[in-house]
Amino acid sequence: MKNVKPKLPVGAAKPKSATARRAAPRVKNLYSQDELEEIFRRFSIQRPEPKGELEHVNPFTLVVAVALSAQATDAGVNKATRALFAVADTPEKMLALGEEKVRDYIKTIGLYRNKAKNVIALSEMLIRNFGGEVPRTREELVTLPGVGRKTANVVLSMAFGQSTIAVDTHILRIANRICLAPGKTPDEVEDKLIKIIPDEYLYHAHHWLILHGRYCCKARKPECERCVIADLCKSPEKTCDIPAPLVELPPQIISAAG
Repeated sequence: MKNVKPKLPVGAAKPKSATARRAAPRVKNLYSQDELEEIFRRFSIQRPEPKGELEHVNPFTLVVAVALSAQATDAGVNKATRALFAVADTPEKMLALGEEKVRDYIKTIGLYRNKAKNVIALSEMLIRNFGGEVPRTREELVTLPGVGRKTANVVLSMAFGQSTIAVDTHILRIANRICLAPGKTPDEVEDKLIKIIPDEYLYHAHHWLILHGRYCCKARKPECERCVIADLCKSPEKTCDIPAPLVELPPQIISAAG
C-alpha cells in the first residue's frame, strides 16, 4: 500500500532531515528500516490525525495542563482545568487568581499544593521574562517552574508544530517492551527514537506511540490481538503474530471524566 504522509498543521516546522538527525552513527536496532517504515505507516492509517488528550485553549493553558499531568491522568487533569481555564487562560489572569484559588481548582489532582505553587511561579516568570508569551525554544521552556524536558517537548509539538518526541511513561514502556528504542531514561529513549523514526512520520510519532501504549499495548497486559503491528513486533511478551485489521479508528473523544 502507498505510504500515507501525515499532514502537518499550518505553520508547523518541518522535520529535521535524516542527515541532521543522524549525524551520529545509527543506533543498533532489532527492526530493519523497512520494518520501521511499515510500523509508522500502519499507525498513520489507524490514526491519521492523532491528538493529545489534554484540553487547552492556547499555549499557556497547554503548558499548565502538561505540568499538572505529572503523576496524574489526562482525564483527571481535564476535569480540574476545564473550570480553571474558563477563568484564567493567561499568565496575568492566573496570577490575579492567586495560589490559594488555583489550589481549590486543582485539588483533585495529585501533588496539587506544589503544582499550584509552580503554576503561579511560571505565570510570574512568563510575565517577567517573556512578556506574557510562552517561549518557543526548549532551552527557554525548561527554565519555567515545573516544566521539564518532556513538558517542553509536548508544548513545542502541540502548540508550535515542531517535530519532537516527548517521552512519558507510556513511550518509555513501549520503547522498551517492543524493543523499538530500549533505554533506561527518557532522554536515552528520546535520542534513539529521534534517530530511527522515519522523517515523514516524526511529527505524529509521539502521539501514535502514546495512544498505542494507552489503548492497546497496555501496562498490565498488552492486547496483542488488537495490535496492528503484531506481526512486526519483537516483544518477548507478545501473545499473537497476526495483526489486527488495518482500519482507521473512530475520532478521538477527549474526556474530562475522572
